[in-house]
Amino acid sequence: MQAVKAPAGGMLRPPTVAIVGRPNVGKSALFNRLIGRRLAIVEDTPGVTRDRLYALCDWRGRVFSVVDTAGIDPDADVAHGPELADATRRQAEAAAEESDVVVFVVDAQNGLHPLDDDVAAILRRKRRPIVLVANKAEAPDAASSIHAEFAALGFGEPVAVSAIHGEGTGDLLDRIVERLPAQELPAAPEGELALAIIGRPNVGKSSLLNALLGEERALVSDLPGTTRDAVDTLFRWHERTIRLIDTAGVRKKPQAHGAIEYYAALRSLAAVARCDIALLVFDAMIGVTAQDRRLAGIAIEERKGLIIVGNKWDLVREQEGDYSQGELANVVHEAIPFARFAPITFLSAKSQRRLGSLMPLVDRVAQNLDRRIATAPLNAAVRETVLAHPPAAIGGRLLKIYYVSQPATHPPVFVFHCNDPDLVQPHYKRFIENAIRQHFDFEGVPITLGFRPRRDREEGPE
Repeated sequence: MQAVKAPAGGMLRPPTVAIVGRPNVGKSALFNRLIGRRLAIVEDTPGVTRDRLYALCDWRGRVFSVVDTAGIDPDADVAHGPELADATRRQAEAAAEESDVVVFVVDAQNGLHPLDDDVAAILRRKRRPIVLVANKAEAPDAASSIHAEFAALGFGEPVAVSAIHGEGTGDLLDRIVERLPAQELPAAPEGELALAIIGRPNVGKSSLLNALLGEERALVSDLPGTTRDAVDTLFRWHERTIRLIDTAGVRKKPQAHGAIEYYAALRSLAAVARCDIALLVFDAMIGVTAQDRRLAGIAIEERKGLIIVGNKWDLVREQEGDYSQGELANVVHEAIPFARFAPITFLSAKSQRRLGSLMPLVDRVAQNLDRRIATAPLNAAVRETVLAHPPAAIGGRLLKIYYVSQPATHPPVFVFHCNDPDLVQPHYKRFIENAIRQHFDFEGVPITLGFRPRRDREEGPE
């Protein structure tokens, strides 16, 4: 395998919009309000952790990541003093370094604060596009005075919003989109497959990358958190071009390690947004942790292919005895029940034992991402499923599925035309998804099911 460093211009990632400001101005409330407008499909899957640091947003055709930086505020017991000011300044510094647009939030009710001046000075030096937002502007007197109050910051007319009530957020999103960089990044070349290697620190992600490439391409260290940035490397496997994205490890509470660790974690999470398949690497000696479950949930939310990789398999065999891979795979699936569709492989990146099992698995999941099922066998499978296990009536009404189609792949999307989508219960939706998986090979791939009422003039297979 011959590897080359991917050119910077070829990195496929959405622009990043960071929300910054001093504590208690409503950054998290604004973040929650903005992602409430999110157009991406999010499944209400039991077990998927929702404490996200960022979310992909789609507004007027532009896709971008919105980042909540409230998590790196100092601990609650540090209410005043130089620690608070220093943490706020570090937050602004890191956000300006890593973001394409900065949303600078101030408090319309309490007015200008000395820390606002400090943050403004940092942002001016970094020369990033700034959107000034005056939050808590629901009161008429607060809204009317914001221009005079915050003009000295030098960022133009503030956008008056009320994150709690949702007022002004449409205008804010318009202003953000106006300042996003031009869409100059090329689309991924035909046939290129992007793999993001994700996982907690010190589970062997960089060692796995080096093993796949057959050379020392990424720094490997026994110290957790060595890798700071996402690194793209291209190599050929058979007839396919693979883009490997090695990422910094995600700590349970990255804010506890300062702004640099926080944004290293952010880049790891953003790598998921621009990959096709996420390789979730965990330490087989330790097992699956809450952080691993969280990362698996993020990959599923972003509708990416998912492969779970248990590293340090050689140490498991030496210390734990002759456990079969099937037995261990069952333990992993029990720990991550919402990711049962994801294949699991065990290997050792250091000794390269069973390393050859990974890339054929990647190739199979890549094929499943693009798998399209013909209408006739798809409808036959669904009809057989519904007849064998009909849905329960709701309020005396019975769900009727007329036909199903697959309008999209990568990942696969199935649209069910029925009499009333409100009659589709979550457990029956999961039942139909499992039936589709039993009939067709979608291993490693999240599939999306949508239900629409059939129009009277609409015709479909009987």
